Amino acid sequence: MPREFTPKVVTANTLMKGDVVYLAADDSWTPHLAQADILTDEADADLRVLDAQARAAEVVGVYLADMTPTASGPEPVHFREDFRRTGPSNYFHGKQAGQS
Repeated sequence: MPREFTPKVVTANTLMKGDVVYLAADDSWTPHLAQADILTDEADADLRVLDAQARAAEVVGVYLADMTPTASGPEPVHFREDFRRTGPSNYFHGKQAGQS
């Protein structure tokens, strides 16, 4: 018996900088998970990830990440995605630079 489809977002890394990005509803890339389009239909998710993979001049490593929909936007189901959204693990780089 196939597994039930769970909500997902399309995620990747920018080609030039390597930053984590998410696919928004308007097909733009956003660095903010809260702005990512939550996909609840498996066929739609498959099409969106294929379209995103074709944008090789913009991003690399495109895949679907499991999420839980919340009032403030998608929240990661797995630790890996929670870790990826915070940026590099070195405190003074990327998204974490502004938090010092």
